Amino acid sequence: MHILNRQQILAAFDAETITPLLKQGFIAYSQQRVQQPPVQHFLFERADGDCCIKSAWLEGDELFVVKISTGFYRNAEHGLPSNQGLMMAFSAQTGEPQALLQDEGWLTALRTALAGRIVAELCAPPHIQAIGIVGTGLQARLQLQCLKPVTDCREVWVWGRDEQALAAYRRDTEAEGFRVRVTQNAAELAAHCQLIVTTTPSREPILQAADIRPGTHITAVGADTPGKQELATELVARADALLVDALTQCADYGEIATAYRQNRLISTPIVEIGAVLAQGGRVRREPQHITIADLTGLAIQDLQIAKGVLAKV
Repeated sequence: MHILNRQQILAAFDAETITPLLKQGFIAYSQQRVQQPPVQHFLFERADGDCCIKSAWLEGDELFVVKISTGFYRNAEHGLPSNQGLMMAFSAQTGEPQALLQDEGWLTALRTALAGRIVAELCAPPHIQAIGIVGTGLQARLQLQCLKPVTDCREVWVWGRDEQALAAYRRDTEAEGFRVRVTQNAAELAAHCQLIVTTTPSREPILQAADIRPGTHITAVGADTPGKQELATELVARADALLVDALTQCADYGEIATAYRQNRLISTPIVEIGAVLAQGGRVRREPQHITIADLTGLAIQDLQIAKGVLAKV
C-alpha cells in the first residue's frame, strides 16, 4: 500500500490534468454511473467543528475512495489549520487497501477550488470588472488562484470580519499579481463585483438580495452541512438560474436548501454541473441574469482527484 504525505501529494498535483478528470466525474454522476452513498455528517457545536465522510466508486474503475474531512473553525486561535482530512483508496476487485493519502485536507480544498473554476466557465458573465471573494481563508485564496485561467480580470474585492486576516489576504494575493481592496461591508463588495465566490462556514446570510446587481454570478462554496448559509433565502429565490453539483445534496443541506423547502424555486431552472457539461452548454442565457452555483462537494470529486494524484506517483 502506498502511503503519501502532504508534500508528496502536492508535488504530484497538476491542475490542468485533474480539471478534465473532475469534469468527467461530474458527468458520470449526473448520468448515474457513480455509486455514492449518502454523506455522513458529524457536528461538534462546542468546538465549532464538523466532519463529513464521503465515498464513491465510478462504475468500471479499479479503485474506490473513502474520504474523511474535518473543519474546526476556532483552530486558528491555536495556530492550527481549520481543515484536516485524509483519503483511502481501495481495489474495486479485491477490496485491498491501495493507498493512504494523508493530504491534511488539501485535496478537498483543491478539488473544491477547481470546481469553482469549472462553474465559472459555465456561468461567469462575459465582462468582469472585479471579482468578489467572501472570506479570507485557504479556500478563499485557492478559488481566486483557480479563476486565473477563466478570466483576465485581476481586480479583487475581499470581505472578511477580521482586519488582520484581510490585511494578510491582501498582501499575499497582491504578490500574485492581483489588485485587492478589502471591506467589512458585503454590500460594498457586491456593488463592485460581477463574479462573487463565497467561502465561509457562516450560519447566517452574508449577502442579501438587494446587494446583488443584475448580471452577477455567485459561486457559493461554504454551505456543505446542515445549518450553514451564506446567501439570503430571498437572494436564492431571486436567481434566474441555479447550478448545483448534486440536486439531492443541495436541496437537503446546500445553499438552496431553505428556498427549496419553502417551494420558492418552482419556476427557477435548476441544473446539475454534469448535465451542463455533457450537453456542452452554458447556464447563463441573458447578460442581465443572476446565476448562482451551489457546491456541496461530491465524493466523485474526491475519487477523481485521488486518481489524478496517484497516476503521477
